[in-house]
This record gives sequence, structure tokens and C-alpha cells, in this order.
Amino acid sequence: MAQRVFVTGGTGFVGKAVIRALLAQGFLVRCLVRPGSEGDLKGFESIDRVPGDVLQPDGLAASVEGCSALVHLVGIIREQRGRGVTFERLHVQATRNMLALARATGIKRFAQMSALGTRPAARARYHQTKWEAEEAVRASDLEWTILRPSIIFGRGDAFISVLGRAVKRLPVMPVLGDGRYRLQPIAVEQVASGFARALRAPESVRQTYDVAGPTSYPFVDLLDAVGRAVGRPRVRKLHVPLAPVRALTRALDWLPLYPLSTDQLIMLEEESVTDPSRFFADLGLQPEALADGLARMFAAP
Repeated sequence: MAQRVFVTGGTGFVGKAVIRALLAQGFLVRCLVRPGSEGDLKGFESIDRVPGDVLQPDGLAASVEGCSALVHLVGIIREQRGRGVTFERLHVQATRNMLALARATGIKRFAQMSALGTRPAARARYHQTKWEAEEAVRASDLEWTILRPSIIFGRGDAFISVLGRAVKRLPVMPVLGDGRYRLQPIAVEQVASGFARALRAPESVRQTYDVAGPTSYPFVDLLDAVGRAVGRPRVRKLHVPLAPVRALTRALDWLPLYPLSTDQLIMLEEESVTDPSRFFADLGLQPEALADGLARMFAAP
């Protein structure tokens, strides 16, 4: 009999890929959907949808009945404090709520989305709250697995897709500082397969995995790779000094339309690189070269 998995954050970019991977692995999927977000799962006729909110867990017990695992993907990259969208609520409290829901309903298997760079005493509040959420998971008596992805790319993402459009349209690409800070992007399909495979991999229980592509790239080289994928083999670059950008970001990052937050700038300067070999080995995945993933991403639909 197929196992049923309860998924939070399934309407997001990564969430939809995780749902596809779970279905491909033979799982049944039940997705928690905030009222108003139902249209984001158009095309997923084979899954169950239940209304609810990770911040309002009362009454959700009936929704997870029959599920044997919970995959918790809810997270934000930027706060909107005026709307109550904060790292503390969406990272820490939401995770505690889902852990409590799993315990109350007898779910033993729990998979958590974290982020590369999460660690104690991190500079960015994003990473600090991701660490608090991880600690809550590790303190539980559940059979947990934590995945910490680097930058995730694929159609509809909020980073590489934006770079691709900009490279095609702009005569010159702005680059913060020297552009030598390194990133290690991974395709969303590989992250999603990692979540699905972890649920059936005993060796992944009580393990935390750093998740990234096989190779790291300075940002300027990543721009060139994106350029090649979209048919612009030569990307002209304009380097912008970091000091004034830091000052401007501190003053304006509370504005919703300002393109950077202080946390995002901190994380960019810190880099996002790791050795992901244990992730690929334990979960039986073959690392995909960045050029292959970008070619698939930008191929004509």
C-alpha cells in the first residue's frame, strides 16, 4: 500500500517540484494549502488538498490522518514585518507547530527544508532562525532528516531565472563588488528527488545534509554560464562598489520594492559553498553539471 505524505509549502517553487518527485517515487501526497493559494497547484489533480495554515495548527490533526510522513518546506527569504511575515514566525514557530502536529498524530518520519550556511552564531537572521528551527527538529523524537540547499534553480525560480532575463535584455550586467564570491547552484529537480528519496533511505534518518551542485562558481563565472545558456556568450559586466550598496540597503531594505535585504547581502558576501558528496551518495543521486541543468531550464518549452 502506498504511503501518504503530508506536505507544507507545496504551492511554492520547490514545493511543486517535491510533489512531482514524491509522486514519481510512488507516494500519495496530501498538501496543506492556505486559502487563496489553491490555483498554485493547478495541474496536480492526483493529490489531496486540505485548507490550513502552519501558523494556525489547531484543527489540522484530522487533515493529516493516514499520513506516515511530513515534509515541511515552508520558509521565506525576506520578511514583511508589517504583514507579520517574519523569520521567527515562518521558520521557527511554523516548524515547532508542525513537529507538534506530527507527534500528536503519530507521524514518525519528518523531513525539513533548511538552508546552506545555517549554523550557530550566524550573522544573518535568516540563518539564525533556520538554525533555531533545525534545533527544534533535532530535539524531537521523530525520525528526521534535514536538507540544507544552496541556491536552487529551475524554471520559475527567483534568482537564476531573473539573471537569465536580465542577461538577455540588458547591455551590461551590474555586479556587486569584485564578483568573486562563490555560489554552488543545484537544480530544483535534484533537491526534490533528495526529499523523496530520503523518506525511503534508512541511512538518512537523523542526518543533516548540505545540498549543492557538484561545482562552485564565482558569481561572475555563473553570469557567463547563464549567458551561454540563453545565447549570450559574452556578458558585459559593470562592477558596483559594495560599501555604498551596504549603506543604501541598511537605509532602504524595509521597502518592499527595494531589491535587496541586509540579510541577502550578508549571505552573498559569505558565499554559499560546500561538499555535497554525502547527499548524493546516501540518496543515490547522480550530480548534474551546471551547464546541463541550465540548458534544460532555458530550453524552449
